[in-house]
Amino acid sequence: MSEAAGPGGAGGTGGAGGAALRDPAPRDPGLQPERTRLAWRRTTLTCTVAAVLGARAALHDGASVVAAVACALCLLLWLGFLAVAHRRMTALTAARPHPLGRRAATAAAVCTGALAVCAAALIL
Repeated sequence: MSEAAGPGGAGGTGGAGGAALRDPAPRDPGLQPERTRLAWRRTTLTCTVAAVLGARAALHDGASVVAAVACALCLLLWLGFLAVAHRRMTALTAARPHPLGRRAATAAAVCTGALAVCAAALIL
């Protein structure tokens, strides 16, 4: 048997495995990007429903100043989330999409959480 047939190959470079790390093969995305885009769309729809229900609750029995401000805040948060979601869904169309950045993930989480709090405050 030859030494090159071992796990490390000649010179300890890792053989073909080392070449695979330096020059990755084209990615076969399969259905994963489509599932991710659909998840972003479902979340966007959920945020839309929360914003609409919050606005409806605020404006249903006459709008007070506090309710109008909370309604405006809900709509701004909804628009912020829509912007983040649109950018991410557009980025997922690439052959090798980049991971979601820390700032975008934080913005999406803050918008979602704050929208839920504002909508709950408007309903109560």
